[in-house]
Amino acid sequence: MIELSVNGTIHKVDVDPATPLLYVLRNQLALNGAKFGCGMGQCGACTVLVGDRPVFSCLYPAASAEGRAIRTIEGLGTAEAPGPLQQAFIDKQAVQCGYCIAGMIMRAQALLERVRNPSEAQIRAHMSPNLCRCGTHMRILEAIRAVAEKGLSRSSDPTRGET
Repeated sequence: MIELSVNGTIHKVDVDPATPLLYVLRNQLALNGAKFGCGMGQCGACTVLVGDRPVFSCLYPAASAEGRAIRTIEGLGTAEAPGPLQQAFIDKQAVQCGYCIAGMIMRAQALLERVRNPSEAQIRAHMSPNLCRCGTHMRILEAIRAVAEKGLSRSSDPTRGET
């Protein structure tokens, strides 16, 4: 039995400790925002935050997340009330097929929580592990810059765990 804190809620799951966190999130907890893309940590569609760090949940053993705060796209907002970064992605039309977007947003969230006003170079370097096959990279960068410029980059989420 593993105890995980996901989006501020404690969950006890009965899984093999080596089970990838992505499978626990999707299959046991029905949190389907993080996507299975490549299964090898090369695309970023499965990115979630563990503590304040973005991780490829397809490679991250569930047991490694025990005792640490896990955040998924579902923890940032809802369709009715999107969080600032989610809203910026909508406003800048940074979504085409949408498959990579949850991972992109979670990686960007981690950056904006650590760096108040990141430079273009910092944004590009931080976002480089995540891929978008549709080619909306420029709009994704615009959305991240828009949130940073509005000063909405710091999370006010009290469930955010530090590592």
